[in-house]
Amino acid sequence: MEHEHPENEAAPSTAEPRNSFLEEKAFKSRTVLVFGEISDKSAADVVRRLVALDADSAAAIDMLVSSPGGHLESGDAIHDMLRYITAPVNMIGTGWVGSAAVHMYLAVPKERRFCTPNTRFLIHQPSGGAGGQATDIAIHAQEIIKARERVARTISRETGKPLDTVLQDIERDRWLSAEEAVEYGLVGRIVAHKSELKR
Repeated sequence: MEHEHPENEAAPSTAEPRNSFLEEKAFKSRTVLVFGEISDKSAADVVRRLVALDADSAAAIDMLVSSPGGHLESGDAIHDMLRYITAPVNMIGTGWVGSAAVHMYLAVPKERRFCTPNTRFLIHQPSGGAGGQATDIAIHAQEIIKARERVARTISRETGKPLDTVLQDIERDRWLSAEEAVEYGLVGRIVAHKSELKR
């Protein structure tokens, strides 16, 4: 008869409480994390947290973002919810903020858009890879053009750049350092410490 090892039993029982502890601390500190690709699932999780924090208090929420982007419409859901809730949100870019994540990042006023010193930003037009019948491909192409215009208008509105300039800038991948993102108007201020955030 084999003997069970206590150390093998301990691992599963400690993982969940640790997660719960971190979740509780994040909620109490009014911090929302958006890391990795944006999808329907991650958007639902972020929106749920925003709604809960907004219902809990009118105090500022800190949102930390490090994302290459992802599904544009999922980013739209977060973007619109950020503008919908009452509590102000400090958007803090870190690592990199690209594509649909930039659209989400721009949902808050410029004075509440921050990034850490080593953050990089990527702006570009939406891409697609539709297959199937020619008519379906044509419809998909038209939707990409509409999405491109919408993304460009958001960037133009939030940075003060002329729409034609933005459309030209997103024609190809455009990478921006933290300093370049401030100059472009994406970021309000570079911060190195939490104490520098707007409250």
